[in-house]
Amino acid sequence: MTPTLDDKLVVAISSRALFDLEEENRLFESGDDAGYMKLQLDRLDVPARPGIAYSLVKKLLRFNSGGVQRVEVVILSRNDPVSGMRVFRSGVANGISLQRGVFTQGRPPFGYLRPLRAHLFLSVNADDVREALVAGFPAARVLVESVLASEAYPDEVRIAFDGDAVLFSDEAERVYQAEGLDAFQRHESSKASQPLPEGPFKPLLAALHRLQQASGSDMRIRTALVTARSAPAHERAIRTLMDWNIKVDEAMFLGGLPKGEFLREFEPDFFFDDQTGHVDAAARHVPSGHVASGISNA
Repeated sequence: MTPTLDDKLVVAISSRALFDLEEENRLFESGDDAGYMKLQLDRLDVPARPGIAYSLVKKLLRFNSGGVQRVEVVILSRNDPVSGMRVFRSGVANGISLQRGVFTQGRPPFGYLRPLRAHLFLSVNADDVREALVAGFPAARVLVESVLASEAYPDEVRIAFDGDAVLFSDEAERVYQAEGLDAFQRHESSKASQPLPEGPFKPLLAALHRLQQASGSDMRIRTALVTARSAPAHERAIRTLMDWNIKVDEAMFLGGLPKGEFLREFEPDFFFDDQTGHVDAAARHVPSGHVASGISNA
């Protein structure tokens, strides 16, 4: 039977998002390609340390149990094939199963998301992330300065999402930025029963929902909506999720309060937000990624 990814949750991830390769990357960015390749070859048997998205990936792969593969993680990297050998060996050393990888030696790799049918792309390269989002794939730039994920919930994949321009479209955010908070509240109250259009990360949330429903694994997925919305604008967000027939486990309507300390209490394996200020602040508490979509990133 021909292998297929159609029935799996597919995560495409760059080498630097999965492993801590910052020292090597500094040599790469200096323009010394030959020196970089030699360093990676010299360190072939030196496993790279876990990176910012490592906890998310390792937990998702634990859904592959009972002989059923429900999650596929594919390395999608600007690295060269020699460096790719070290990435695969680092996976083995760190206890994660990586079978597939695409290494483009400096060329943009996002085009391969389509044949992979990826539900998520995580990279440190901002240009690749933007191109992936334009192509219609959930994608985020991983902040390598983020803290590593907590180890408090080994049997739960915990993911936190911002609302507008992430799970939902930026329709309401455009009203807020153009006309202010009062106009935003009136707009959302008047459209409370009208579902928001989907944002770039709705397909990922839906895929996670399907994974949880289909899984016979002991692993669980716990999701949180963490948004600057407050009452009465909360209702449209909740009704939108109801219309999608997707539940989130927690919802935080913070009315503009800083998100960082709330995220620290939730302890996600990853947090996605479209606004750089929110992401930068969150990175001091949890693994975080910037979703370069919507009016805030125009």
